Amino acid sequence: MRELLYTYRMANVKIEKLSSSVEEEEERGETSESKSFSLAHLSDPHLTSLADIKFPQLLNKRILGYLSWLRKRRFVHRREIIDSLVEDLHITRPDHIAVTGDLTHLGLPMEYIEVGQWLNSLGSPEQVTVIPGNHEAYWGRNWFKKCSMWEPYLQSDTHLNLSRTAKFFPSLRIRGEIALIGLCSARPSPPLLATGSLGKEQLAGLETLLQQTGRQGLLRVVLIHHPPLSGIVKRRKCLTDSQLFIDILERCGAELVLHGHAHVATVNRMQTATGTIPVIGVPSASELNPRSGHCAKYNIYQLKRTATGWEMMMKVRGYSASRKCFVPEQEVMLEIPLVDDSGAE
Repeated sequence: MRELLYTYRMANVKIEKLSSSVEEEEERGETSESKSFSLAHLSDPHLTSLADIKFPQLLNKRILGYLSWLRKRRFVHRREIIDSLVEDLHITRPDHIAVTGDLTHLGLPMEYIEVGQWLNSLGSPEQVTVIPGNHEAYWGRNWFKKCSMWEPYLQSDTHLNLSRTAKFFPSLRIRGEIALIGLCSARPSPPLLATGSLGKEQLAGLETLLQQTGRQGLLRVVLIHHPPLSGIVKRRKCLTDSQLFIDILERCGAELVLHGHAHVATVNRMQTATGTIPVIGVPSASELNPRSGHCAKYNIYQLKRTATGWEMMMKVRGYSASRKCFVPEQEVMLEIPLVDDSGAE
């Protein structure tokens, strides 16, 4: 049995403390008096320029995406915001950065090259973890071969010697007491659809990793592009095997699930037999759309172990068009209870 509390734009979520101040003094870097781990979460930057695109490359589903880019997307996903984002991350200096997909527009080879250069400017593969989104798999069965250009940012820690039965995923990266488990929900889909799926092989790998890292007492952060809960996106954009994903989390537990895809800020809770799992989505990291009200944001999660589990301070940073930089917007304190060895809370 699960309890889903759908919350948009940070409203009506069960929290311990909430503060909001755009004009307050910006906090930079590590400020906690005790040891903690800071994880930045950004998604859907759609950062590529589509310069020098050739017409034969558009003789498929990509023609629809290109027309959408010409009409709208190139105006709302702005390079100056991407540049401000990188600058802000270099100032805030999180311990790690997670990018939950949709770095490209049409998944073209030239876009993969451009994204690879951008990732190098963002941080080293040891500092940055990436998973693909549906725009990376926009068209073609062999899309994943292009993803190999980002291999250092996708792959598991090499010393773990994990089996790669499902390409790079599920991936596992361990940073201190944090286990980052990356999933790939990206799949080519027919025109007008942006669905995703994980598949039996990847789901089986996820269950194994959750069990192993749970026994080690690590804080398990699951990274996925598509929202795993219903009601966040329309059916044509959904995760088609979301119930299988939820079933695994109900059996094995996790401490945090992070996603993108919806281009809106959401905070939900999944109630499972092993405890309550926060499920958090972030808006696009590059969007500024006065018509829809969408504005670029990203989160920094300050994670700290306590006597009863984990404490998480979620810091929301949003782009200010007037100041032309990212500024602090909200802080949310969440308690993540400790799960015992038997799987019960």
